[in-house]
Amino acid sequence: MSHDHNAAGASHGNTKQYTIGFILSVLLTVIPFGMVMAGMGETSRGLVIAVVAITAVAQILVQLIYFLHMNSSSEQRWNVIAFVYTILCIAVLLIGSVWIMNYLHYNMMI
Repeated sequence: MSHDHNAAGASHGNTKQYTIGFILSVLLTVIPFGMVMAGMGETSRGLVIAVVAITAVAQILVQLIYFLHMNSSSEQRWNVIAFVYTILCIAVLLIGSVWIMNYLHYNMMI
């Protein structure tokens, strides 16, 4: 019997996984912070924005995999489905809002 599962079958991480997740999280936080504090935003603003966006997405993935233990296993299927549904709802809400605001802005300028 494995010690990585509780009575309900939910997977829990071990110290190695938490340590890897913590180190990756710190690195993904320090990289954009260091770029901004070094003043790179004044010379290459587009590069800094791209690095911040890429490290933010990577940070989300690290949090989901190492701390929330979301993976493709059969135990996590419903959690992943609920997460994907939530992301789709947020995307529809955000994209729809931007679309409506753009439409209203266009009509106000006529």
